[in-house]
Amino acid sequence: MASMNEKLKNAVVGIAGLGGLGSNVAVALARTGIGRLIIADFDKVEKDNLSRQQYFIDQVGEIKVDAMAENLMRINPDVKVDTHHIRLTAENIPDIFADADVIAECFDKAEEKQMIVQTVLSRMDKPIVTVSGLAGYGNSNAIQTRRISGRLILIGDCESGINSVKILTAARVGIAAAHQANAIIETIMEDKKWNR
Repeated sequence: MASMNEKLKNAVVGIAGLGGLGSNVAVALARTGIGRLIIADFDKVEKDNLSRQQYFIDQVGEIKVDAMAENLMRINPDVKVDTHHIRLTAENIPDIFADADVIAECFDKAEEKQMIVQTVLSRMDKPIVTVSGLAGYGNSNAIQTRRISGRLILIGDCESGINSVKILTAARVGIAAAHQANAIIETIMEDKKWNR
């Protein structure tokens, strides 16, 4: 039986989006010893990202996947990082994340979240960890991890959407991202086939 460190070292995790959630999830997984990360985002680092995302002031203007790969290598030189500077769509997601053991949905917009969850569940045989409800501030314990089905794990309070609260804080985003990273690690360690 493989040890925890071996399982993590052999694991491949796909991260869709490198904003507040994705950048924090990527850092947590690199620090945990995940062997390979497939990261995808179409955006560049902006100054207002620095309030809750894992970038630095001198990286403003850089392509997010390049800046994140650089930061991850400084944290864990052993992690392999595959970068995709691209807008993810239902058409390209299955190819980009084909090697992933589990996928982290880290988008901002509800329609993009729905698109990737539907794509993964209908076209791929992989679990996905998604987030809904993390905006604002307040009770940390309201953010929970729920297994919705055999391959769908949902993180959040399922209430505080950005449209109603209008603010994202580093603390609350960080809590949700830590839940997401933890659920991914738990998924990798479970050693079982996923039910469709």
